[in-house]
Amino acid sequence: MPADRLHLVRHGEVHNPRRVLYGRLPGYGLSGDGRRMARQAAEYVHGLGRPVGSLIASPLQRTRESAEAFTELLGIEPVIDDRVIEPTNVFEGRRMSRAMMNPLSWRHLSRPEIPSWGEPYAQVVDRMQAAMSDAWHDTGSGDVVIVSHQLPIWVTHLFVAGLPTRHDPRRRRCALSSVTSFELSGDVWREVGYVEPASTAGAVDVGAV
Repeated sequence: MPADRLHLVRHGEVHNPRRVLYGRLPGYGLSGDGRRMARQAAEYVHGLGRPVGSLIASPLQRTRESAEAFTELLGIEPVIDDRVIEPTNVFEGRRMSRAMMNPLSWRHLSRPEIPSWGEPYAQVVDRMQAAMSDAWHDTGSGDVVIVSHQLPIWVTHLFVAGLPTRHDPRRRRCALSSVTSFELSGDVWREVGYVEPASTAGAVDVGAV
C-alpha cells in the first residue's frame, strides 16, 4: 500500500540579519523564532492524529533544522533528498532592493516566465513531482512529510491546480512553517489543504528565491 497523504512543509524563519536572498548559500540556519515555528508545524501535523510513515528534508541547513521538530515528536529520522532543495538564483547573497538598482542586473529579468534569473520553474516542478511520487510509493502506510522551501512548494501548488507557474514572488501563499497537503489518485495529485499553524507576526521573510 502507498502513503495516505503528503504534506509539503516550509521551513521556519531563518537568521538573516543582512536580509539577503540566501538561496542555497551555506550557513543560513533557523532563528530562535524559526525553531519555534518549526515546532508549531510539527505539532500541527502530529495533532492530526494521522500516522506518519516517512520524513524527508532538503539538504539545506534551515530545512534539516526544521525537520528536527518532526523527529522529536514523531520519532522518525529524516531522509535527505536533493530534489526538494531551493532553486538556484543569480541573486544569491544580495539584497534584492540594491541588486535592482544596478542596470547590469536587469538582463536577468528578461524572461520572468522561465524565470531567467534562476532554475526554470518546469525543472523545479519535475524534480518535486518525482520526489513526491517516490516518497508516496515508498511509504508503506501513513502520511509523508517533506520539509522544503517556498518556491518549490508554491510552483507545485500552481502545477497541481492547473495554473501557470509564472507568478509574482511577492504574492505566494506559502508562509513560514506552513503546511500544504496533497493526495494522489492514480497518477493525479490533488491538493487537500493549506494551513499556517505557526505564529509568524514580525517574522523576517525576505530570503526566499
